Amino acid sequence: MAKRNARGFGCLGFLLLVALVAGGFFWLYVHRNWSGPGPATHPTTLIVPQGSTLADTARELEHLGAVRSTTGFLRFARRFGDSAPIRAGEYEVAPHMSAKDILALLQTGRTVQRLITIPEGMPSILVFERLAREKVLTGKLPIPEEGTVLPGTYSFQRGEPRKAVLKRMQDAMTQTLDQLWIRRKANTVVNTKEEAITLASIVEKETGVPVERPMVAGVYSNRLRQGMKLQADPTIIYPITKGKPLGRRIKLSEVRAVNDYNTYAMTGLPKGPITNPGRDAIAATLAPAQTDALYFVADGKGGHVFSDTLAEHNANVQRYYRLRRAQGTR
Repeated sequence: MAKRNARGFGCLGFLLLVALVAGGFFWLYVHRNWSGPGPATHPTTLIVPQGSTLADTARELEHLGAVRSTTGFLRFARRFGDSAPIRAGEYEVAPHMSAKDILALLQTGRTVQRLITIPEGMPSILVFERLAREKVLTGKLPIPEEGTVLPGTYSFQRGEPRKAVLKRMQDAMTQTLDQLWIRRKANTVVNTKEEAITLASIVEKETGVPVERPMVAGVYSNRLRQGMKLQADPTIIYPITKGKPLGRRIKLSEVRAVNDYNTYAMTGLPKGPITNPGRDAIAATLAPAQTDALYFVADGKGGHVFSDTLAEHNANVQRYYRLRRAQGTR
């Protein structure tokens, strides 16, 4: 009886050992093909087109070397993975990323984030050129109307139409202008949103110091109220270059040129914007500083000196010229 019990326990122990070994092999198999490190040795870009199935994507993953086999990936995904659908887009599969993590990546839609930045004061011709240089975008693009693009950083995806990216930039400008227009102050000199963008574009080009924008807007508002010429240098340059850098000094003939933009030869606002102003420049135009200043000139340190009278302004100009001479510039 004792011998029979010993044989029974021995058989049970053997079966238990077999089960443990089999379980260990199964765990290793699952780990190798599902939750463990994948075969990719370098970052891999995966494009999942609209309408792609999991099987289509699995074949592409095997082709790229990101999973060991299409069949294995699908088998484990159906048995152990989430049932959520995969999403279209561009993905980056990290080196040795597991099949489990790849499926989660595709289901959560964490696509590659591509960004394009439009700096404050970038004219539309340069916005057009920047979008045209993005090789992963598609389709042709017209030069956008000046003042319709809100500067900022925008995300886009591989294969996205350039027109779609531009539309987001223009929609952002429309929404921002609408929001700021509602909160405009009583001392703003502009009567329409179009005028606001035009004046804001001049403010944007006249100072690169953010805290000065309300003051510059205040000066130009005072000039418009009094019927004075704005005399903004950037409005001379715009008809010549469409907002691109002039690359030289302004000629006297250009100062005297009569056109729809040159505010040295006309009173009032120019025909339209001379660049794409940022949010802060628009806000400053709609809520300018309360000031009596009518003039400003560079201070030689990146900012400006403001004055109420022409005599004060002329003195500030002479001080600026002396500073430039002292620095060895003209």
